[in-house]
Amino acid sequence: MAQLGESRPTATASPVFVVPKEEDPFPSSMLALTSHSFKLYSPLLSFTSHRFPSSTRSSPRPSSARASMERSGPDFPYLPPAHRALILNLLATVDDRLGSDLLPSAVPSDVLRFQNPQGSAHGSVDIRTGSQTSLVDFVLQSWLHCKTPGGGEINIATLFAPLNSSTDAPHFLFELIQGSPTSLVLLLDLLPRKDLVLHPDYLDEFYQQTDLDGPRRDLEKLPQASPYRSPSLFIRSIFSPTAVTITVDCGKEGDVKAMEDIVAREIGSAAEKIIRIWFEKSAEVRGRVVGEGEKVCLDRRDGLIKRNAVEIDLVANLPRMFGPEVAQRVVAEIQKAFRV
Repeated sequence: MAQLGESRPTATASPVFVVPKEEDPFPSSMLALTSHSFKLYSPLLSFTSHRFPSSTRSSPRPSSARASMERSGPDFPYLPPAHRALILNLLATVDDRLGSDLLPSAVPSDVLRFQNPQGSAHGSVDIRTGSQTSLVDFVLQSWLHCKTPGGGEINIATLFAPLNSSTDAPHFLFELIQGSPTSLVLLLDLLPRKDLVLHPDYLDEFYQQTDLDGPRRDLEKLPQASPYRSPSLFIRSIFSPTAVTITVDCGKEGDVKAMEDIVAREIGSAAEKIIRIWFEKSAEVRGRVVGEGEKVCLDRRDGLIKRNAVEIDLVANLPRMFGPEVAQRVVAEIQKAFRV
């Protein structure tokens, strides 16, 4: 992935659904956007009733939605406590906020949980499609845990929520790629669906007026943070100019608690703000006029991104982690949701 310099994470795997090449320790991107390193697209939050408690951000908030989700879906067992709490809070908020706009998951149990024959790699994919009246196309959550040849571990958690072509509002993407107990890569963005040069009003509405650049500025001020740049120009072209794409590295002998605090507080706060904006400006805003010609363009653009994720990343790399049989059934479920 990007050139991370001296602060580059030591792990050798990639985000949401892919085993990275040796020279590319942290591919960037999303089962949500592309599995350029276990990247799978996915989801989000309300600033008032769903705000993280100020003094206990790492504690998952209790709710019937969260309890139901933990009974029926993946609970990210290998993630460190703060990472797990953050992901579960985001998932519970999506569940609470979108409510009946999301249909129940129909993902088979052998995709909801899967592993390789050796037991050295474990994964999960869950997908909830939007209802007929929803602006949300689907919400995809994925999680990957794998042991590396050097004795380390990689944990990648991705949440992706693309909207359908009845609106041109941005998609939501969140991905945490943990390369060691003291290093990670964060990808957090509202992915634009229009050319921001040709549509300055779109840039102003979703990115300027919302101060969406604020979380990026705040996180990049952390002494442990440095910019993360994917080596893929295609991946970089998908992100907005306000995208949070950073490496957080507390050093090989770094403080694990310091990393947990950063995830629970600084990263949690950034995710909270961006998710709130996504709901208030995108997922819950009806009435944006999208003509038939525009819908065709949106479907084509979204489809190209999804197809790239499946054909270039997942089909090529997932079998290397889990074997052809497991990879085939997981990819088939993703293709169904992506409609590619």
